[in-house]
Amino acid sequence: MIGRLSGLFVDAEGDDAVIDVGGVGYLVRCGTRTLTRLPPLGEPVVLHIESQTREDGTRLFGFLSKSDRAAFVSLQAIQGVGPKAALAVLDILPPAELAAAVVRDDKAAVARASGVGPKLAQRIVTELKGKPLAAGLSIGPDAAGPSPSASPVVRASGEAVAALLGLGIAESAARRAVETAEQRLGPDPALSALIKAALQEVGR
Repeated sequence: MIGRLSGLFVDAEGDDAVIDVGGVGYLVRCGTRTLTRLPPLGEPVVLHIESQTREDGTRLFGFLSKSDRAAFVSLQAIQGVGPKAALAVLDILPPAELAAAVVRDDKAAVARASGVGPKLAQRIVTELKGKPLAAGLSIGPDAAGPSPSASPVVRASGEAVAALLGLGIAESAARRAVETAEQRLGPDPALSALIKAALQEVGR
């Protein structure tokens, strides 16, 4: 399985990028947001790869960050979400914004993705929110906020850790990333900014 490609971006064919690695051109399917952020042709690039092998062969999906790839994998674990829908969601909602939408129960934001209807958007928000969350913040499939037993005020750090857990990031890594991000941003950062900074830490 291929997990990472480091080479030259030599061509683009529709939704695919061609990455030359040692004279071998790898055809990598990318979302629109990734394609628009690739360097000019002939320049070096590193892509984090998710490989999928099916009856018709192996397909490579490429991302510029580990957090993008992790979100792609988490989305496809949801019934009804294939590679095309997962890429469509990430085109309009980068991981930090997707995590924030899940915390807010904002299915309308997810439904803006091409090919994702209201029912599938609701399922995405519900199932990502149903992942194991941080202590003191219980957001289950039928809830949109802290449990009644939780403190009335939930720190942004707790919600940020919960958001990262919802994207499939290990709890220890999520907590370290949020703590480092808090040190960078200073006291009482906005939730969206904290999630974005923490995802940058995870992708380092």
